[in-house]
Amino acid sequence: MTAETGLVAFDFVEKLSKLRFTDVFNPYADICSKYDKPDAAVIRKRNLHLVIDAALSKGIDSMWFARDLGYRGGRRTGLALTDEVHLVWHAQLLSTPPLIRATKGTAMSERTATTVWDALQLINRPIFLWNVFPLHPHEPNDQMTNRCHKKVERKAFQKLNSWLIETLKPKQVIAIGRDAQCSIDELGIKPVKIRHPSYGGKAEFLEGLSNTYGISLDSEPYQGSLF
Repeated sequence: MTAETGLVAFDFVEKLSKLRFTDVFNPYADICSKYDKPDAAVIRKRNLHLVIDAALSKGIDSMWFARDLGYRGGRRTGLALTDEVHLVWHAQLLSTPPLIRATKGTAMSERTATTVWDALQLINRPIFLWNVFPLHPHEPNDQMTNRCHKKVERKAFQKLNSWLIETLKPKQVIAIGRDAQCSIDELGIKPVKIRHPSYGGKAEFLEGLSNTYGISLDSEPYQGSLF
């Protein structure tokens, strides 16, 4: 970490925390009355700050873009494609200080996050995870649901997403799923398109990553740790 990269990461997270939309939970500003600790938003801001700062100061291999935060994963952790079970793994991915849980009770897992992190363990490269809409959109009057973000919501983040790509300078930009691909296309960037692992897409997801990184990824969950 340097003073310069730390300040850049801090400014980015602060901008993110100030954005508001209807039926959208901003994990860097909002508090869930049922699951969150009193300082949950501060914890999630810290988590994201550490990850962005590490990516800026140490460099990355690739950027993976998914759609938006889910209520079992990024809404709780503040990190894309990362549930609470894999916070330790995310800290190891970019060699950050420990990333902390912001919620009470039992740590929650998410199926997509589990598949993603099984693959990341085998790829074993510094990869930055992000969402084209980096907040949690939910159905009206039910925060414990997931919905796809609206086009107008996604458009609000295009400058931030473009800045991240230009600043982090990944060797590859990978779009996980059609929604992510369309958003990256709008930036004038042609990403590597990978099938999203949900709704029966796990095998195609792993096959796409295998082809992209030139390694074999077993479709069965990896139980060890290569970090």
